[in-house]
Amino acid sequence: MAKPFVHLELNTSNLENAKSFYKEMFQWTFQDMDMGPSGTYSVFKPDEGPGGGMMSMPQAPTQWLPYIGVDNIKAATEKAKSLGATMMMENHEVPDMGWFSIFTDPTGAMVAIWQAKAK
Repeated sequence: MAKPFVHLELNTSNLENAKSFYKEMFQWTFQDMDMGPSGTYSVFKPDEGPGGGMMSMPQAPTQWLPYIGVDNIKAATEKAKSLGATMMMENHEVPDMGWFSIFTDPTGAMVAIWQAKAK
């Protein structure tokens, strides 16, 4: 696959319950990151495959959001729009980590793209 899934994110109304479930179910461990007024972002990395994070978003439906890696966030965002994607968030920076855009594809499925910051 040319562009693999690189990160999975759970938006949930109850972060502690979600962490408890996935810890017991899959033995995942979490590293909590303080996001200030936005709350806590809990990062996980299983032994294999992409890792991800979880955060409380009471105003959004509870769901998983897959991220697909891209080489150029701006070009990939423009390409998605030209192919009929509806943008939810464009070219948002995560300081010292990279950039992402979130959109729904023409069928209504939500997906994110991610460009990691060069190291």
